Amino acid sequence: MSAIHDDVTFNCGHLLVSCGHLVILCIHLEASVSRLRRLGAVVGLAAATALAGCTGSGGSSEPQRSTAAAEFGAQDMGAMPVDRLRDGGTLTLSTTAWATQFNFHQVDGGTDTVAELASLVEPSLFLRDAKGVPRPDPDYLVSAKVTGTAPQTVIYRLNPKARWSDGKPVGAADFAAQWQALGRGDDRFHIADPTGYDQIASVTEGGDAHEVKVVFRAPYADWQRLFTPLYPASAISTPERFNKGWIDQVPVTAGPFKVGKLDRTTETATVVRDPDWWGTRPRLDRIVLRTLLPDAALQAYRNGEIDTTNAATTEDYAQLKNAERSEIRTGSAWDEVHVALNGARGPLEDIDVRHAVQRAVDRQALADVAAKGLPVGVPLLGNHIFMTNQPGYADHSDPWGTYDLAEARRLLDKAGWKEQGEGEPRTKDGKELRLRFVISTYTNRLGLDLSQLIQSMLARAGVQVDIVKVPANDYSAKYLNQGNFDLVIFRFTGLSYPGQAVSIYERPHGAQSFLNYGRVGDATVDKLLRRAASTLDKKRATTLYNRADAEIWRLGHDIELYQRPQMMAVRAGLANYGIPGLGDIDWTKVGWAGT
Repeated sequence: MSAIHDDVTFNCGHLLVSCGHLVILCIHLEASVSRLRRLGAVVGLAAATALAGCTGSGGSSEPQRSTAAAEFGAQDMGAMPVDRLRDGGTLTLSTTAWATQFNFHQVDGGTDTVAELASLVEPSLFLRDAKGVPRPDPDYLVSAKVTGTAPQTVIYRLNPKARWSDGKPVGAADFAAQWQALGRGDDRFHIADPTGYDQIASVTEGGDAHEVKVVFRAPYADWQRLFTPLYPASAISTPERFNKGWIDQVPVTAGPFKVGKLDRTTETATVVRDPDWWGTRPRLDRIVLRTLLPDAALQAYRNGEIDTTNAATTEDYAQLKNAERSEIRTGSAWDEVHVALNGARGPLEDIDVRHAVQRAVDRQALADVAAKGLPVGVPLLGNHIFMTNQPGYADHSDPWGTYDLAEARRLLDKAGWKEQGEGEPRTKDGKELRLRFVISTYTNRLGLDLSQLIQSMLARAGVQVDIVKVPANDYSAKYLNQGNFDLVIFRFTGLSYPGQAVSIYERPHGAQSFLNYGRVGDATVDKLLRRAASTLDKKRATTLYNRADAEIWRLGHDIELYQRPQMMAVRAGLANYGIPGLGDIDWTKVGWAGT
């Protein structure tokens, strides 16, 4: 999974993050995380303007749309047989923040940009289809099977042709090094997400050099999400290599593409076909990732300088829906927007204050702002783990997610914060009730509108919110990961494996907060999430995840907002790229239609 920031984009669970690329948000390249693709920040506008914009009374210019999301896992990729694509060509994409740490599993590297680059140049053992079902990628895996359940044992049969760019074969040593870095609890490795790896008892060579045997000390249902991306032992086996060996460089690769250039001056990454690649030959010659602010990306697309851009905001869609040589692709994915509350410092340490902040925010008004002018639904979310259109979804938001200004004021009174008159912040022990709302300089118009609207809503309850813009390249490392905020708005994307939620909502382990940036949690959530992740019965696991979700709401972990729509503008003729649903993009099949 991964987190993201731009219309609220900042990828965590690619996250991925795989986040679980976990990923963080800002709408950047989107996420991933899979990690948690980490997701990003959204917010802005004067409250009166924003509220006026969410009334839905805008006349004939407002398109007819349903409030429901598209079918879960719906994809729109411009599918085309590979033999009808040109051999060669360049695809130019945009990302909202330049990376300096290119190890996706390192705490500062779990972003959408890094997840995107890793998917091009490093091994992904499984590729998921539109419904999120993982299947072995034959370029790396001949097979992967659970061969025992007491204890759970998985045998990976590797493609004997798979090799790293330094000439070494992909093997058990690489699996073992990744487990030891992520799953052994060694705090010298500054990791983003230990989930699943911390359930492993041993990693050894199997029957021969092309077989890996992984034995778990406790059952782990989402085992197929592990070891992706896979990194070489030579580059991650020590804390020094893991934490510093990937700064400003990608030292070793094993993918259909290799890094051609990382240009820090122009903040542009270029990957090119790897002539030593043993698998299916990519159709594209090269892929370019350009770092652009959201408005600059929109203009660059209209100028023909990049080939895809976000179309999921009012302004973007209005300018892109009739663009020449372009089409809008839509679908549905695991993609949510929320406001994290920092429960480890300041006024929000008090659960009553967190509950007051939750009750003072009109979530429906914010979702209406996000939906204004779009032809697709933007439904409120009542669950942190399942999307509204996903099997297993249950709404646990009441009462914490229900707007009630009077109740918010009562809770603040209970917490000892005294009113000082209209328009003035409350006070307690001589201190004003002030919260820092940290956003990235790459935050787009929607993100600014939402943050300013939240600022206005909380002011009505007597909470002063100071919106602080920080450099985009510092947002994750210096603010999010350090807990240097009171409020932040971002997205988690790509959590098609529910077990990825563990690192988002579990209590921090010492200095390691993983993806729980607000550090809010309790033993009940930890126990329920761990039991769910170790339960192989899907129905039982779903019940446990939903019990955990109800507790996450009760704790005031965050303000869960809405399920983000999936809309992208792509250049006409671009095939096998777009909205992949719950799946992964097969970069060897992406290309341009033949002329």
